[in-house]
Amino acid sequence: MPPEDPARRWKVVAAYVTVSIVWGSTYLGIRVALDSFAPYMLAAIRFLVAGSAFYAYLRLRGDAAPTLREWGAAAITGVLFFVVSNGLVNVAERSVSTGLASIVVATMPLWATVFSRAMGERVSASEWLAIALGLVGVVVLNAGTELRGGGAGALAAVVSPIAWALGSVVSRKLPLPRGAMCVATQMITGGVGSAIVSIAARDPMPHDVGVAAIAAAVYLAVFGSIIGFTAYTYLLRNTRASIATSYAFVNPVVAIALGVAFLHERLDSASGVGAAIILAAVLLVTRSKAARAETKTPAPLPTAEAPEA
Repeated sequence: MPPEDPARRWKVVAAYVTVSIVWGSTYLGIRVALDSFAPYMLAAIRFLVAGSAFYAYLRLRGDAAPTLREWGAAAITGVLFFVVSNGLVNVAERSVSTGLASIVVATMPLWATVFSRAMGERVSASEWLAIALGLVGVVVLNAGTELRGGGAGALAAVVSPIAWALGSVVSRKLPLPRGAMCVATQMITGGVGSAIVSIAARDPMPHDVGVAAIAAAVYLAVFGSIIGFTAYTYLLRNTRASIATSYAFVNPVVAIALGVAFLHERLDSASGVGAAIILAAVLLVTRSKAARAETKTPAPLPTAEAPEA
Protein backbone atom coordinates (compact mmCIF):
# COMPACT_ATOMS: atom_id res chain seq x y z
CA MET A 1 0.00 0.00 0.00
CA PRO A 2 1.60 3.32 -1.02
CA PRO A 3 2.70 5.70 1.77
CA GLU A 4 0.50 8.51 0.43
CA ASP A 5 -2.66 6.38 0.56
CA PRO A 6 -5.28 8.41 2.55
CA ALA A 7 -6.74 5.29 4.21
CA ARG A 8 -3.34 4.28 5.54
CA ARG A 9 -2.64 7.83 6.70
CA TRP A 10 -5.89 7.94 8.68
CA LYS A 11 -5.13 4.55 10.22
CA VAL A 12 -1.76 5.86 11.39
CA VAL A 13 -3.42 8.95 12.88
CA ALA A 14 -6.06 6.80 14.60
CA ALA A 15 -3.40 4.48 16.01
CA TYR A 16 -1.34 7.41 17.29
CA VAL A 17 -4.33 9.07 18.96
CA THR A 18 -5.30 5.72 20.51
CA VAL A 19 -1.86 5.14 22.01
CA SER A 20 -1.51 8.73 23.22
CA ILE A 21 -4.89 8.89 24.94
CA VAL A 22 -5.30 5.28 26.09
CA TRP A 23 -1.82 4.91 27.55
CA GLY A 24 -2.09 8.34 29.16
CA SER A 25 -5.40 7.36 30.73
CA THR A 26 -4.12 4.08 32.17
CA TYR A 27 -2.54 5.99 35.06
CA LEU A 28 -6.01 7.07 36.16
CA GLY A 29 -7.28 3.52 35.60
CA ILE A 30 -4.56 2.12 37.83
CA ARG A 31 -5.31 4.58 40.62
CA VAL A 32 -9.04 3.71 40.56
CA ALA A 33 -8.38 -0.05 40.44
CA LEU A 34 -5.97 0.19 43.38
CA ASP A 35 -8.90 1.17 45.58
CA SER A 36 -9.84 -2.52 45.60
CA PHE A 37 -6.83 -4.49 44.35
CA ALA A 38 -3.27 -4.79 45.65
CA PRO A 39 -0.63 -3.60 43.11
CA TYR A 40 0.63 -7.00 41.98
CA MET A 41 -2.76 -8.67 42.20
CA LEU A 42 -4.01 -6.00 39.78
CA ALA A 43 -1.06 -6.63 37.45
CA ALA A 44 -1.63 -10.40 37.55
CA ILE A 45 -5.33 -10.11 36.74
CA ARG A 46 -4.78 -7.55 34.01
CA PHE A 47 -1.99 -9.26 32.10
CA LEU A 48 -3.15 -12.85 32.53
CA VAL A 49 -6.61 -11.98 31.22
CA ALA A 50 -5.36 -9.74 28.40
CA GLY A 51 -2.48 -12.02 27.42
CA SER A 52 -4.53 -15.23 27.44
CA ALA A 53 -7.37 -13.68 25.43
CA PHE A 54 -4.94 -12.21 22.90
CA TYR A 55 -3.02 -15.49 22.62
CA ALA A 56 -6.23 -17.45 22.01
CA TYR A 57 -7.30 -15.00 19.31
CA LEU A 58 -3.93 -15.20 17.55
CA ARG A 59 -3.93 -19.01 17.59
CA LEU A 60 -7.50 -19.12 16.24
CA ARG A 61 -6.54 -16.90 13.32
CA GLY A 62 -3.65 -19.20 12.49
CA ASP A 63 -0.55 -17.72 14.12
CA ALA A 64 2.08 -20.32 14.97
CA ALA A 65 2.57 -21.32 18.60
CA PRO A 66 5.84 -20.01 20.08
CA THR A 67 8.69 -22.45 20.59
CA LEU A 68 10.03 -23.24 24.06
CA ARG A 69 13.01 -20.99 23.32
CA GLU A 70 10.70 -18.13 22.35
CA TRP A 71 8.65 -18.61 25.51
CA GLY A 72 11.88 -18.31 27.51
CA ALA A 73 12.81 -15.07 25.79
CA ALA A 74 9.28 -13.74 26.31
CA ALA A 75 9.52 -14.60 30.01
CA ILE A 76 12.71 -12.53 30.42
CA THR A 77 11.23 -9.45 28.79
CA GLY A 78 7.78 -10.06 30.28
CA VAL A 79 9.25 -9.98 33.78
CA LEU A 80 11.16 -6.76 33.07
CA PHE A 81 8.24 -5.03 31.35
CA PHE A 82 5.26 -6.15 33.38
CA VAL A 83 6.47 -7.54 36.72
CA VAL A 84 9.19 -5.01 37.48
CA SER A 85 8.30 -1.93 35.42
CA ASN A 86 4.50 -1.98 35.33
CA GLY A 87 4.26 -3.54 38.77
CA LEU A 88 6.34 -0.72 40.23
CA VAL A 89 4.08 1.85 38.54
CA ASN A 90 1.20 0.23 40.44
CA VAL A 91 3.20 0.43 43.68
CA ALA A 92 4.15 4.06 42.97
CA GLU A 93 0.59 5.19 42.42
CA ARG A 94 -0.31 4.32 45.98
CA SER A 95 1.65 7.37 47.19
CA VAL A 96 2.53 9.43 44.09
CA SER A 97 0.02 11.24 41.88
CA THR A 98 -0.87 9.85 38.46
CA GLY A 99 0.57 12.89 36.69
CA LEU A 100 3.90 12.77 38.51
CA ALA A 101 4.21 9.03 37.98
CA SER A 102 3.68 9.47 34.24
CA ILE A 103 6.37 12.17 34.08
CA VAL A 104 9.00 10.05 35.84
CA VAL A 105 8.11 7.06 33.65
CA ALA A 106 8.68 9.25 30.57
CA THR A 107 12.43 9.19 31.30
CA MET A 108 12.60 5.69 29.80
CA PRO A 109 14.22 6.70 26.46
CA LEU A 110 17.08 8.27 28.43
CA TRP A 111 17.77 5.04 30.31
CA ALA A 112 17.46 3.05 27.08
CA THR A 113 20.24 5.19 25.62
CA VAL A 114 22.44 4.42 28.63
CA PHE A 115 21.88 0.66 28.29
CA SER A 116 22.42 0.81 24.52
CA ARG A 117 25.80 2.45 25.10
CA ALA A 118 26.69 -0.22 27.66
CA MET A 119 26.03 -2.83 24.95
CA GLY A 120 28.31 -1.15 22.45
CA GLU A 121 26.08 1.23 20.53
CA ARG A 122 27.34 4.71 19.73
CA VAL A 123 25.80 7.58 21.69
CA SER A 124 26.02 11.10 20.27
CA ALA A 125 26.96 14.21 22.22
CA SER A 126 23.38 15.48 22.08
CA GLU A 127 22.14 12.18 23.54
CA TRP A 128 24.60 12.46 26.43
CA LEU A 129 23.36 16.02 26.94
CA ALA A 130 19.78 14.73 27.00
CA ILE A 131 20.68 12.11 29.62
CA ALA A 132 22.33 14.73 31.83
CA LEU A 133 19.36 17.07 31.36
CA GLY A 134 16.95 14.29 32.26
CA LEU A 135 18.83 13.47 35.45
CA VAL A 136 18.74 17.14 36.41
CA GLY A 137 14.98 17.02 35.84
CA VAL A 138 14.63 14.04 38.17
CA VAL A 139 16.66 15.86 40.84
CA VAL A 140 14.47 18.98 40.51
CA LEU A 141 11.38 16.79 40.56
CA ASN A 142 12.66 15.22 43.77
CA ALA A 143 12.78 18.69 45.31
CA GLY A 144 8.99 18.87 44.98
CA THR A 145 7.08 18.07 48.12
CA GLU A 146 5.12 15.16 46.61
CA LEU A 147 7.95 13.06 45.17
CA ARG A 148 10.22 13.83 48.12
CA GLY A 149 7.54 12.56 50.48
CA GLY A 150 6.59 9.60 48.34
CA GLY A 151 8.94 7.15 50.07
CA ALA A 152 8.91 3.68 48.50
CA GLY A 153 6.38 4.87 45.93
CA ALA A 154 8.74 7.57 44.68
CA LEU A 155 11.59 5.06 44.42
CA ALA A 156 9.31 2.66 42.54
CA ALA A 157 8.42 5.40 40.05
CA VAL A 158 12.11 6.09 39.39
CA VAL A 159 13.10 2.41 38.97
CA SER A 160 10.14 1.53 36.73
CA PRO A 161 11.43 3.17 33.51
CA ILE A 162 14.91 1.76 34.12
CA ALA A 163 13.50 -1.77 34.07
CA TRP A 164 11.48 -1.07 30.90
CA ALA A 165 14.56 0.41 29.23
CA LEU A 166 16.63 -2.66 30.10
CA GLY A 167 13.90 -4.92 28.73
CA SER A 168 13.69 -2.92 25.51
CA VAL A 169 17.44 -3.10 24.89
CA VAL A 170 17.83 -6.75 25.91
CA SER A 171 14.87 -7.76 23.72
CA ARG A 172 16.91 -6.87 20.61
CA LYS A 173 19.21 -9.77 21.41
CA LEU A 174 16.56 -12.38 22.26
CA PRO A 175 14.69 -14.85 20.01
CA LEU A 176 11.22 -13.45 20.70
CA PRO A 177 8.08 -14.68 18.91
CA ARG A 178 7.25 -12.81 15.72
CA GLY A 179 4.60 -10.10 15.41
CA ALA A 180 1.69 -9.77 17.80
CA MET A 181 2.47 -13.16 19.39
CA CYS A 182 5.41 -11.45 21.05
CA VAL A 183 3.07 -9.13 22.96
CA ALA A 184 0.71 -11.97 23.95
CA THR A 185 3.48 -14.18 25.34
CA GLN A 186 5.10 -11.28 27.19
CA MET A 187 1.80 -10.39 28.85
CA ILE A 188 1.14 -14.01 29.84
CA THR A 189 4.59 -14.51 31.36
CA GLY A 190 4.41 -11.09 32.99
CA GLY A 191 1.01 -11.97 34.42
CA VAL A 192 2.31 -15.25 35.83
CA GLY A 193 5.30 -13.44 37.35
CA SER A 194 3.02 -10.81 38.90
CA ALA A 195 0.82 -13.56 40.37
CA ILE A 196 3.88 -15.15 41.97
CA VAL A 197 4.89 -11.82 43.52
CA SER A 198 1.32 -11.24 44.74
CA ILE A 199 1.19 -14.66 46.37
CA ALA A 200 4.65 -14.24 47.91
CA ALA A 201 3.62 -10.85 49.31
CA ARG A 202 0.45 -12.45 50.73
CA ASP A 203 -1.75 -9.85 49.10
CA PRO A 204 -5.17 -9.99 50.75
CA MET A 205 -8.13 -11.00 48.62
CA PRO A 206 -10.22 -7.91 47.86
CA HIS A 207 -13.50 -7.48 49.71
CA ASP A 208 -16.39 -5.26 48.68
CA VAL A 209 -14.86 -4.63 45.26
CA GLY A 210 -16.37 -1.47 43.83
CA VAL A 211 -17.91 -1.23 40.39
CA ALA A 212 -15.45 1.52 39.49
CA ALA A 213 -12.47 -0.69 40.39
CA ILE A 214 -13.81 -3.59 38.30
CA ALA A 215 -14.48 -1.27 35.36
CA ALA A 216 -10.96 0.17 35.70
CA ALA A 217 -9.38 -3.31 35.71
CA VAL A 218 -11.36 -4.30 32.60
CA TYR A 219 -10.37 -1.05 30.90
CA LEU A 220 -6.70 -1.68 31.69
CA ALA A 221 -6.84 -5.22 30.31
CA VAL A 222 -8.84 -4.50 27.14
CA PHE A 223 -7.85 -0.96 26.20
CA GLY A 224 -4.55 -0.44 28.00
CA SER A 225 -3.08 -3.80 27.07
CA ILE A 226 -4.71 -5.40 24.00
CA ILE A 227 -5.90 -2.33 22.06
CA GLY A 228 -3.02 -0.10 23.16
CA PHE A 229 -0.29 -2.57 22.22
CA THR A 230 -2.02 -3.46 18.94
CA ALA A 231 -2.20 0.20 17.96
CA TYR A 232 1.42 0.76 18.95
CA THR A 233 2.61 -2.24 16.95
CA TYR A 234 0.74 -0.88 13.91
CA LEU A 235 2.47 2.47 14.39
CA LEU A 236 5.92 0.89 14.51
CA ARG A 237 5.23 -0.99 11.29
CA ASN A 238 3.75 1.91 9.36
CA THR A 239 5.65 5.03 10.43
CA ARG A 240 9.07 6.09 11.68
CA ALA A 241 9.95 4.93 15.17
CA SER A 242 10.68 8.52 16.20
CA ILE A 243 7.07 9.45 15.37
CA ALA A 244 5.59 6.34 16.97
CA THR A 245 7.49 6.84 20.23
CA SER A 246 6.66 10.55 20.49
CA TYR A 247 3.47 9.52 22.31
CA ALA A 248 5.71 9.65 25.40
CA PHE A 249 5.31 13.45 25.34
CA VAL A 250 1.51 13.24 25.17
CA ASN A 251 0.97 10.62 27.89
CA PRO A 252 1.97 12.87 30.83
CA VAL A 253 -0.28 15.65 29.53
CA VAL A 254 -3.25 13.27 29.38
CA ALA A 255 -2.41 11.76 32.77
CA ILE A 256 -2.08 15.16 34.44
CA ALA A 257 -5.31 16.46 32.87
CA LEU A 258 -7.28 13.39 34.00
CA GLY A 259 -5.70 13.49 37.45
CA VAL A 260 -6.71 17.12 37.87
CA ALA A 261 -10.23 16.53 36.49
CA PHE A 262 -11.12 13.35 38.39
CA LEU A 263 -8.72 13.08 41.33
CA HIS A 264 -8.17 16.79 42.09
CA GLU A 265 -4.39 16.37 41.79
CA ARG A 266 -1.98 19.22 41.20
CA LEU A 267 1.73 19.75 40.57
CA ASP A 268 3.74 22.02 42.86
CA SER A 269 6.16 24.53 41.28
CA ALA A 270 9.28 22.36 41.66
CA SER A 271 7.50 19.37 40.15
CA GLY A 272 6.30 21.52 37.26
CA VAL A 273 9.83 22.72 36.49
CA GLY A 274 11.21 19.19 36.78
CA ALA A 275 8.51 17.90 34.45
CA ALA A 276 9.39 20.51 31.82
CA ILE A 277 13.11 19.61 32.03
CA ILE A 278 12.42 15.89 31.71
CA LEU A 279 10.13 16.28 28.71
CA ALA A 280 12.70 18.55 27.04
CA ALA A 281 15.37 15.88 27.61
CA VAL A 282 13.16 13.14 26.14
CA LEU A 283 12.44 15.35 23.11
CA LEU A 284 16.17 15.95 22.62
CA VAL A 285 17.13 12.28 22.80
CA THR A 286 14.25 11.27 20.52
CA ARG A 287 15.22 13.84 17.88
CA SER A 288 18.85 12.71 18.11
CA LYS A 289 17.85 9.09 17.52
CA ALA A 290 15.63 10.16 14.61
CA ALA A 291 18.52 12.03 12.99
CA ARG A 292 20.78 8.99 13.26
CA ALA A 293 18.03 6.70 11.97
CA GLU A 294 17.95 8.59 8.67
CA THR A 295 21.21 6.88 7.73
CA LYS A 296 19.90 3.37 8.40
CA THR A 297 16.61 1.48 8.66
CA PRO A 298 16.24 -0.19 12.09
CA ALA A 299 13.97 -3.15 12.69
CA PRO A 300 11.48 -1.93 15.32
CA LEU A 301 10.26 -4.22 18.03
CA PRO A 302 6.65 -4.56 19.23
CA THR A 303 7.56 -3.06 22.59
CA ALA A 304 7.00 0.47 23.80
CA GLU A 305 9.75 3.09 23.99
CA ALA A 306 8.28 4.30 27.24
CA PRO A 307 6.53 2.10 29.77
CA GLU A 308 2.87 1.51 29.19
CA ALA A 309 1.19 1.95 32.52
